[in-house]
Amino acid sequence: MKQLIVIQGPTAVGKTAIAVEVASRLGTSVVSADSRQCYIEMSIGTAKPTVEEQRGVQHYFIDEFPISTALTAADYERLALQYLAEIFSTHDTAVVCGGTGLYVKALCEGIDPMPPVDETINKEINDRYEAEGIGWLQDMLSKEDPVYYKEMESANPARLIRALVFIRSTGKSIAAFRTNTKKERPFRIIKVGLELPRQQLYDRINQRVAIMMANGLEQEARSLYPHRHLKNLQTVGYAELFEYFDGKCSLSYAVDKIKQNSRNYAKRQLTWFKRDEATIWLAADGKDVVLDIIQLLNNDITS
Repeated sequence: MKQLIVIQGPTAVGKTAIAVEVASRLGTSVVSADSRQCYIEMSIGTAKPTVEEQRGVQHYFIDEFPISTALTAADYERLALQYLAEIFSTHDTAVVCGGTGLYVKALCEGIDPMPPVDETINKEINDRYEAEGIGWLQDMLSKEDPVYYKEMESANPARLIRALVFIRSTGKSIAAFRTNTKKERPFRIIKVGLELPRQQLYDRINQRVAIMMANGLEQEARSLYPHRHLKNLQTVGYAELFEYFDGKCSLSYAVDKIKQNSRNYAKRQLTWFKRDEATIWLAADGKDVVLDIIQLLNNDITS
């Protein structure tokens, strides 16, 4: 049977390097499960695999779309299954690597089809969020869709916006369209979660932000500033620098906010992934972590 290794975990934990090494040893390819690395113009701030890593191991869903392309989890499910079909045509194993939990879920379990939303409403809500912040989103959704609000991750503005846009567009809650029915996949799935002690992870995040700035993140963000209204650019690492460009804060404050928001994002990622009991957790800095992951292919583990 074909086998898929999913390597997931919080930002800056070291997923990419480990996934590349695993794929290299297995002689296979990597499919990204990152909702921003697929955009051509966003490189430094999304911590894409390096040129050397991509040269050594073929990557899918990297640098494939312009930032103006709006992709959904359903789009990712369709694309990732296409990528995997291509990989499995010549290999017995494949690797998926990323920290976008909803994309991993869509690939592994499928995602319920949803009706389209009104783009005018989408723009209105995004504009109000920009002007009034996350508190406004939380207040509106708690009133308009209290049932879904109670069960969702209410500190995630992207999910709040999606839920509010959905109910205002369709008159129904997203919850009404969820079947909770997992789709069968024609391959065995092994999920590996990478983790580190909290302070060690936070130190890595802070260091990575400093490296990004040294590598030209400010210049990359400035080149994207004319397109800052796009949803894809409402992303940690870019949104904070846009506020600096707008004169709302100093550069040092913006960089500190990138670090803080990245740490908060890592906490939300861990909360999401820890809910999945099928995930096997390993220390990202373990001496034999790559070998341990490969060994899981030979173990009798039910996905």
